[in-house]
Amino acid sequence: MNNPSLKQELTSLLKDRFSLSQSTRANYARGEDTYDPILSQAVVFPETNEEVSGILKLCNDHKVPVVPFGTGTSLEGNVVGNDKGITISLEKMDKILSVNATDFDCRVQANVTREKLNEYLREDGVFFPIDPGANAAIGGMASTSASGTMAVKYGTMKTVITGLTVVLPSGEIIKTGSRTKKTSAGYNLTNLFIGSEGTLGIITEVQLRLSPIPESMMSAICHFNTLEEAVQTAQETIQYGVPIARIEMLNKDQMDISINYSKLKDIKTLPTLFFEFHGTEISNKESVKIVEEISKNNNGSAFKWADSLEERNNLWRARWDVYYSVKALVDNGRVYSTDVCVPISKITECVKFAEEEVKKFGLRAPMVGHLGDGNFHVLFPYDPKDKTVYKKIREFSDLLIDKTLELEGTITGEHGVGLHKKSYLLKEHPDNIPIMKTIKRSLDPNNIMNPGKIFDIN
Repeated sequence: MNNPSLKQELTSLLKDRFSLSQSTRANYARGEDTYDPILSQAVVFPETNEEVSGILKLCNDHKVPVVPFGTGTSLEGNVVGNDKGITISLEKMDKILSVNATDFDCRVQANVTREKLNEYLREDGVFFPIDPGANAAIGGMASTSASGTMAVKYGTMKTVITGLTVVLPSGEIIKTGSRTKKTSAGYNLTNLFIGSEGTLGIITEVQLRLSPIPESMMSAICHFNTLEEAVQTAQETIQYGVPIARIEMLNKDQMDISINYSKLKDIKTLPTLFFEFHGTEISNKESVKIVEEISKNNNGSAFKWADSLEERNNLWRARWDVYYSVKALVDNGRVYSTDVCVPISKITECVKFAEEEVKKFGLRAPMVGHLGDGNFHVLFPYDPKDKTVYKKIREFSDLLIDKTLELEGTITGEHGVGLHKKSYLLKEHPDNIPIMKTIKRSLDPNNIMNPGKIFDIN
């Protein structure tokens, strides 16, 4: 480590939870993104808010950059290491601090994962509904303002977070928000830190709203002859006001990949919608009837139902495994994923544009989408050594971003900006960037917090 004084102080604070090992540093050098790993000079493993505070205070005094790290499932270079700084792994901060089932809320440390929390809550009749697919850490999901497959019914992380504990670059520990369903007490600092990707401070605790486990859950898939018909069905379902929990799209290519990777049976290689209905048995039957009629009008097949919990889990497991199914197509390959989101009335036009442009580039590009909230992803498996293919992918991405902004959409629905979308953020919010930089400089004058992510300060 280049700073012997800081090394000594961090070792004194953390003992054996301070590591200079190359293998350890390599394990925390990037997420599930397209970047080459960058090894920070050290990795530290705090266990308490006070230890995080001590680490940040020392790094701020020495003007050494820090990169917060959760489970490493981010896709936009959000946690790529810093060769002049240290990485702070929050993996030991994984305790569920309190659950108040009668008030439908809980408080967790940052590295409690989505699956761990729901397993813990299983006997309480409540669940945490935000499902990004990966078994991400709650703190990381807050940092990127994640959402996922059930956002159409339950919202995003901004919807379910009511408060945070954040450690600022100075080492100061603050608590934002409250346990209440609403508050008018001053600036909304909670939402300032949600989506800040560790550039303003480190989220160490999260106060969450929970939802009651529905009386009835029904899952089905429906095939279509064309992708446009599938997307149109999703658009009309939302516009009709059906209270659906999930409505996911997989295009023909992705269905072929998923059928082979996830060993799906009796399912066709056609553009497909995955539906899930949450409610009472009566309300679900009413919703199903409407959606079946909408699907039929768009030439959809008869619904194929998941009759048991096991079948339903297998069906959604295939959806959750999409990223890894695509990554497996290329040995030592990577996956470039777009993340655009448009108003629901524009989703058919945007997906159709993407499908047509992909054909022009001659690229293999499976597609998946949370169509209920206008968010979809085009996935590009590629060999990182093939610079020609990457250049084509980026050219396509540029065109899709321009189309998305033309349709009054956003460059990222749920992945965040990281390193990957900085130029796109300038396109979407050129007038916002100066204000973001003013906030950043105010809270982090030495620019130690995840520098270079979201935007460049200089």
